[in-house]
Amino acid sequence: MTDVAGWWRDAVIYQVYIRSFADADGDGIGDIDGVRLRLPYLRALGVDALWLNPWYRSPMVDGGYDVADYRDIDPSFGTLAGAEELIADCHHHGLRVLVDLVPNHTSDQHAWFREAVSAGPGSAERARYWFRPGRGDAPPNDWRSSFGGSAWTQLPDGEWYLHLFAPEQPDLNWDNPEVLAEFDSILRFWLDRGVDGFRIDVAHGLAKDASLPDIGAEPPPRGSAHPHWDRDEVHEIYRRWRRVIDAYGGDREFVAEAWLDDISRLARYVRPHELHTAFNFDFLTCPWDAAALRAVIDKTLTALHAVGAPATWVLSNHDVVRHRTRYGRAETGFAFADRRRLYGSPVDLALGERRARAAALLSLALPGGAYVYQGEELGLWEVEDLPVSLIRDPSWARAGETRDGCRVPLPWSGTEPPFGGAAWLPQPREWEVLTAERQTGDPDSMLELYRRALSLRKELPALGDGGLVWEPDARRGVLDFRREPGFRCLVNLSDSPVVVPSGGSVIASSAPLTSGRLPVDAAVWLG
Repeated sequence: MTDVAGWWRDAVIYQVYIRSFADADGDGIGDIDGVRLRLPYLRALGVDALWLNPWYRSPMVDGGYDVADYRDIDPSFGTLAGAEELIADCHHHGLRVLVDLVPNHTSDQHAWFREAVSAGPGSAERARYWFRPGRGDAPPNDWRSSFGGSAWTQLPDGEWYLHLFAPEQPDLNWDNPEVLAEFDSILRFWLDRGVDGFRIDVAHGLAKDASLPDIGAEPPPRGSAHPHWDRDEVHEIYRRWRRVIDAYGGDREFVAEAWLDDISRLARYVRPHELHTAFNFDFLTCPWDAAALRAVIDKTLTALHAVGAPATWVLSNHDVVRHRTRYGRAETGFAFADRRRLYGSPVDLALGERRARAAALLSLALPGGAYVYQGEELGLWEVEDLPVSLIRDPSWARAGETRDGCRVPLPWSGTEPPFGGAAWLPQPREWEVLTAERQTGDPDSMLELYRRALSLRKELPALGDGGLVWEPDARRGVLDFRREPGFRCLVNLSDSPVVVPSGGSVIASSAPLTSGRLPVDAAVWLG
């Protein structure tokens, strides 16, 4: 198939954080067999594909993003044979499968890094990573880890190695031909097993300035001038990968995780012959404000249309505060720099729920594809009172902040934690009313809202890929757009109810209409 016809142009992809999704063997940790057991739930939800967070063999210092073996499954999740069975089961249920690829770094327990440590300075083994002598007793430069502290760790022989994340995650040197060849092989390994594509972790970070210059107190914007984020050289890697995946046919997909300062820079990743789609983090981080959201939507559609790529719309994932919590705070946007400051600040969960329901209808009505992070369809909120002894996120020790609050296991059924699910992190007792069992069949529940909206996406020719037209006379604070044929979406972010236009029937709404008026913090679909 050509890019124009790709399934991924309007797919809704469900993110599965395996450890927290479903536990089949009762050891408290979600696993591959748990995912297999819940495939009927995902099919009934109406999504098109699954994106599985890393399932590779790993010490689990960073939730599996520290990979020790890219060709094997971590025993806590299952076996390689079980992974192959899951892929086959997904296809049987009409679901495609994307796996997480982690190319920026390996685990320090990966065979390559252990060989590098043993081989010593100047060796071919160390050339696969970024090993350098220091500046006296200081590291080679001033780069900082995304998890806090220096991005360099010194070995007993005096050399330092680079890790833009945890010390247990040494960065690979993508200037090295062995690294390029190895990842060609890894891609083929999983494509041979039937996966439909890859989510690329830290897609903006692979290329580094080999001179390793200092960044200074005021880092340059992410782009070609930055020494390790979003450098131009990264695009040749993705052109190479595109040749690999295209050789398999079957309409496979790459999606980039690229946190960038400029949507036009993001569009470069999805040019023809590079990657297919990229997460729209500008939309995720945007505050609950009509003007700001419209600006992000317009910039996204304009930039991606210029390169022939579809947009994606994302509200939450495993790295950010769940949007029900964000939307219930006085500051409704998201920034990594503010995460620690806002942690535990007051949240109006009822307000957050109303806005999350409206945001779901907004995101699923926009042109392109969408991602659903597990549990958002249940209305889960960020858990910010986890026992410190149970926190696993490496950024907790280094920076005093954690992502584990959005990784608390899903509540499936019953009236007591762990609600038929995994138990590696405790769930709030209040989640009793949010279990999938409790919400199923309740027309007012978040789960049934998602099911209704996802069903309509498949039925209505106006939804999915395409364009939109804003209504020129929309009231201030209201997002109001049409999509042809015959669809209209209104989202009320103003301070009072608005009259719903005549001429169309209500086919979905995030809140009941009163006397033909759409309440504040609500959305409606007309058809």
